[in-house]
Amino acid sequence: MDATPSVQLPPDAESGIPRHPPAPMTIHGATFEWGRRTYVMGIINVTPDSFSGDGVMARAVDPIAEAVRQAEQMAADGSDLIDIGGQSTRPGHRPIDPDEERRRVEPVVRAVRNALPQMPLSIDTVRADVARAALDAGADLINDVWGVDADADLLRLAAERGVPLVVMHNRSEARYRNVVAEVVADLTRAIDRAVDAGIAWETLIVDPGIGFGKTPEQNLALLHDMATMATLGRPVLLGASRKSTIGKVLDLPADQRLEGTLATTALAAAAGVDIVRVHDVEPNRRVARMADAIVRRSA
Repeated sequence: MDATPSVQLPPDAESGIPRHPPAPMTIHGATFEWGRRTYVMGIINVTPDSFSGDGVMARAVDPIAEAVRQAEQMAADGSDLIDIGGQSTRPGHRPIDPDEERRRVEPVVRAVRNALPQMPLSIDTVRADVARAALDAGADLINDVWGVDADADLLRLAAERGVPLVVMHNRSEARYRNVVAEVVADLTRAIDRAVDAGIAWETLIVDPGIGFGKTPEQNLALLHDMATMATLGRPVLLGASRKSTIGKVLDLPADQRLEGTLATTALAAAAGVDIVRVHDVEPNRRVARMADAIVRRSA
């Protein structure tokens, strides 16, 4: 007879074993079946100072028309989502006030929504007022680069609107004893805080925050152990496109980091990442599709 007592779940407790892959998520009428393939999110920077040199305010007389042109090209190239942001997050960036950020992104979101009525759109912001204006203009998802320390008003807004929220890891300083373990722990706490604020577990997406509060060596460690993000039980988004870590490894400027980005996309697919956030949609979509055919057996 086994004398070792077994532990029983309390009556109101969940199993503690997240579903893998996570249940499908619907965003703007599109169903994202996590684990089936790697989805591609295109980036539109409504800024004059994007680190990657593709900010529409620096490249065009009419930024709104340029943003729509970029969005239409991304759609033609096979983008599954488009992420629109008005505040640069590059090292040494100049913060802008919320009103200026809202004036940048609101008309762009509205114009892209009108041009691409079926495309899921994300707003990249940490500010509730900017997110609210973008959602009213047609955005469907909030992408918060300070998700581990999200503004309470932003969490309430996501809960009230019932929209998906990307919770990204970030730190003000690159201080870690174990970067991979601490990123997972910080994101776990952020998920719990979002759920406590009323956001549905099923609408959360996590991002390890490559390039945010981490050294190049720490970024590479996260990329090496990217599969550990699946332990969080939520879809994983990876934004490594053209990042400075690629530049450090290859000794190349931002506009010459495509091959390095493609390497991260292929390895992300192999690690089970669900979404890659990229500047160059078509080549990354092709790489993701080939990697998925090998790793996930999805042709």
